[in-house]
Amino acid sequence: MVDQMKYTGKMLLAMGGVSGPELGEILRIVNASSHSEAEVLALIKQYEPAPVLPQRETPAPCQYNITASNDLEAANVEAVHKTMDVVLRTPVVLEGAVMPDACPAGPVGTIPVGGVVAARDAIIPGMHSADICCSLMATVFEDSTPAQVMEAAHKATHFGPGGREAARALPLSESLAASVAALPYNGLADIARTHMGTQGDGNHFMFIGSLESTGQTVLVTHHGSRGFGARLYKEGMKRALQWREKLSPSTAKANAWIPFESDEGRAYWKALQVVRDWTKENHTSLHDLTLEAVNGEISTRFWNEHNFVFREVDTDGSSIFWHAKGATPIHNDFMPDTSNVQIVPLNMSQPILFVKGERNETNRGFAPHGAGRNMSRTQHKKRMHGRTEAEIMKAETAGLDVRFYSGTPDISELPSAYKDAGNVMRDMSDFGLADVVDKVLPYGSIMAGDNQRNVPWRKRAKRRSIEKKERQKEKQRLSRM
Repeated sequence: MVDQMKYTGKMLLAMGGVSGPELGEILRIVNASSHSEAEVLALIKQYEPAPVLPQRETPAPCQYNITASNDLEAANVEAVHKTMDVVLRTPVVLEGAVMPDACPAGPVGTIPVGGVVAARDAIIPGMHSADICCSLMATVFEDSTPAQVMEAAHKATHFGPGGREAARALPLSESLAASVAALPYNGLADIARTHMGTQGDGNHFMFIGSLESTGQTVLVTHHGSRGFGARLYKEGMKRALQWREKLSPSTAKANAWIPFESDEGRAYWKALQVVRDWTKENHTSLHDLTLEAVNGEISTRFWNEHNFVFREVDTDGSSIFWHAKGATPIHNDFMPDTSNVQIVPLNMSQPILFVKGERNETNRGFAPHGAGRNMSRTQHKKRMHGRTEAEIMKAETAGLDVRFYSGTPDISELPSAYKDAGNVMRDMSDFGLADVVDKVLPYGSIMAGDNQRNVPWRKRAKRRSIEKKERQKEKQRLSRM
């Protein structure tokens, strides 16, 4: 009996192998059983590191569906172009599009809100962001009034950090719980359970109004996958950055990708679909609680996401992944459960739009996801300086039932913080992005509010600051005696 040949790393390097973790894997395989020289060479070829891809010298093509009507908007458009110029140099990117509500969402090189990017055989976690599957659901009630739905919705929801109180916990459906448990990532199951039935903060909302066409009451919710999605995003970015070191170290970290044709890529894609299912169930749970409380009936219900990744198979069999950061998909093939009607909110004092559209050369299958911003929340608050909170609220929410779950208003979410709704709708029409088929006229809305203003640690810090000033005053008084 001939002894099995034992290979060493030095031998594999002499045969064309490359130093790295792949070499160790080849050694493990070839020394586990007998292999011919041809088989060893084939393994070396199979594990050959992918070539390093430099950033594109010129950006991929992009369709800009955005105009400016004043200096503030012009500065915003310029900033969007600047960051997209870097995004579109990512080696795997094929093309991009920008919606009318676009605005920067981080350092230069980060996909802006309102940005759409297509990549071949690659998923780019930074382009769906931590708020994976941020989405909207609309329920049209058969005969309930806006006032009834407002009261019931307020009691049903939960805004702010963390999960629901134990007494108000909502269970995951059996099928969803099983899907979550099967994910190959640690720490997701508990947060998926505790965050069910929550909406978070920021620009997430409950909007109650009347359908323009029929007068029926409509509830619209806006939120994403909460801590569940944020944890998955963290896992995705970790893996994307590891691949970046192998594939394209010059690519901006925000645009690092996971190759789809890898075990990690396929696992991440599957996990994104579970997050999508979780988010849809989260919306549904709040709508059903509200419906039950008013003893109402559904006339119709539909939903759509706008921070997600959509896959289509190209003619050569490769996968094209459309990354939509704050852009509403209107191409029906992107969504397995579309109703053909999508939801586009503007601001709390303006109607929510129900739209339809088909993919064309300008929209690339997407529409705006809202009104967007021309400035940051901090900049907006500075512009409001000199007016009291009560004055601002009265001017911007007159005639509406506007509530903040924390009890403290957040003026950075009032209508003046957003782009002019008329301009966004005009651009949507002029560029042929989508057609408005109905509107939800506003009655009121519920948002998180400024839940950081009166948190205990801030109260303690404020009290300590006041006490320190009092001590300093007393010390100065005594020094003058």
